[in-house]
Amino acid sequence: MHPNSRLRRAALRSYTLIELIMVMAVLALAAALLVPHMVGNDSMTVQAAVRLLIADLSFAQSDALANQEFRRVVFYDDGAGYCILIVDSFDEVTPADLDDPAVNYVYDPLGNMGRYIVDYTVDGRFQGVVITEVTMDGMNLAGRPQITYDLLGGTIRTDGTPGIGGSIVLTFKDSTYRITVSPFTGKLTVSEEP
Repeated sequence: MHPNSRLRRAALRSYTLIELIMVMAVLALAAALLVPHMVGNDSMTVQAAVRLLIADLSFAQSDALANQEFRRVVFYDDGAGYCILIVDSFDEVTPADLDDPAVNYVYDPLGNMGRYIVDYTVDGRFQGVVITEVTMDGMNLAGRPQITYDLLGGTIRTDGTPGIGGSIVLTFKDSTYRITVSPFTGKLTVSEEP
């Protein structure tokens, strides 16, 4: 057998560079479409809600410091969300207060009539996410928990004393995350609950 004939047969059995690139492109496309469906969407949904809440808590804290005004994050009793308010006293906010036109919401150009409100039941990205537990400064969800940031960005209680911290738990189906708020500084840490 002639050496050239072996090379010709080997060349006929091998793949061209174009064919290899096409196979790689098809595999990459399949991976891009299938991987998000294989990874738990439940976990990704609640993680996005956790990221948003952390960003909003950090925003409220830095906004208090930047404007030298008190900011308060008020969580809704039903666990559907929260709002951010500009406050000038240590008084607690009641559910009726939130409907009062005199309540001073932090301005949100994308929010409900410019009010900084996050409602998981309205936002399609977070449908089904629930704040199942809020324990802040010794108050639980039934007691209308609130986080108030002072002029220096630290957490304070409604009586004006330094905050003792707490935690917020977000749940969506089988995925649960806990955000811990440190006393005084308001430092945030996140952990996944088993």
